Amino acid sequence: MSEHLLNIAQDYGSPVYVYDTSTIIKQYNRLTDAFSSVNKLKLNYAVKALSNISILKLFNSLGSGLDTVSIQEVQLGLKAGFDPEDIIYTPNGVSLEEIETVAQLGVQINIDNLSILEQFGTKHQDIPVCIRINPHVMAGGNTNISVGHIDSKFGISIHQIPLLLRIVENTQMNINGIHMHTGSDILDIDVFLYASEILFETAKHFKDLEFVDFGSGFKVPYKAGDIETNIEELGKKLSNRFNAFCKDYGKELTLAFEPGKFLVSEAGVFLAKVNVVKQTTSTVFAQIDSGFNHLIRPMLYGSQHEIINISNPTGRERFYSVVGYICETDTFANNRRINEIKEGDILCFKNAGAYCFTMASNYNSRYRPAEVLIHNGEAKLIRKRETFDDILQNQIEITL
Repeated sequence: MSEHLLNIAQDYGSPVYVYDTSTIIKQYNRLTDAFSSVNKLKLNYAVKALSNISILKLFNSLGSGLDTVSIQEVQLGLKAGFDPEDIIYTPNGVSLEEIETVAQLGVQINIDNLSILEQFGTKHQDIPVCIRINPHVMAGGNTNISVGHIDSKFGISIHQIPLLLRIVENTQMNINGIHMHTGSDILDIDVFLYASEILFETAKHFKDLEFVDFGSGFKVPYKAGDIETNIEELGKKLSNRFNAFCKDYGKELTLAFEPGKFLVSEAGVFLAKVNVVKQTTSTVFAQIDSGFNHLIRPMLYGSQHEIINISNPTGRERFYSVVGYICETDTFANNRRINEIKEGDILCFKNAGAYCFTMASNYNSRYRPAEVLIHNGEAKLIRKRETFDDILQNQIEITL
């Protein structure tokens, strides 16, 4: 595999993102298998994780739906061939006008605040709406990705259920789904199941539900021996509870998830070339041709990406701090054991499929990299590297 990646770096330049469809398909099947005892299962891929249209087309071919958070992601999904009814739109803090525009496209609306719920329900009683509940359960590996706690901006508080029910009764709006999302990098299955019980209790208030959406946030391993969410155990326990709930509810509902990172993180790697090996009084820096403009997660979330020197995979291990070329501190790894690095070597960052390219920027007026997809062993370019023309494309020069 290292040789294949080296060829990709040579053919398409560095830095470059590379994704493997076989890993995506494996993860998708792993999740569907874990919940095989549920009659109606719907996986809505979270577009924000990796939004390249070729990736979306792959998920469409697998039978996935889409979880979207902006009208632009909805439009991407439609462009990729998804039917509107297979897209759920879960924004936060957007205008009523955007929600109405998306609703006109036939997409499932998911509303997470009482103000917009009342306004939308008053004007559009016949349009089905899902409600996002905040269960006040803290879950997630970092405060920036824990969204179900009591002081979160996401969701309608379970303590506001009486007011929520009054709005629904007064507007006579159609509530067809209940949703929650507690956070990302969830490890404790019992915490997830506890939050699910809160969602089940809330669902009892609504008589015409079609689905219950449990969000996602499943943790993937970031290094050898790393812990991850036990999807198989969760699938068994939650499936049994969901089937029992449906029996009590008197109707077979759809169990929905919105996985993003779980499906694409391990499928992606990021390749970057070492420009300089710099020795200081106490540290050896490997300085690469990239920075947090291309891979911000270590700086933003403290995430750890395993780094392999694919140019020298069997070399003697030494300690390096891997840093970028941005004119600020952008450290990918501190004092990390990596096979001996020389200038010109290609480093491979694992788990670069989720929230890497989608969070990339033109900071320092640097170009965003190319994206390459490996499908059936063949590398295909799915996004060109940006050029100087792309930097200037929407700028307007004026006479001063």
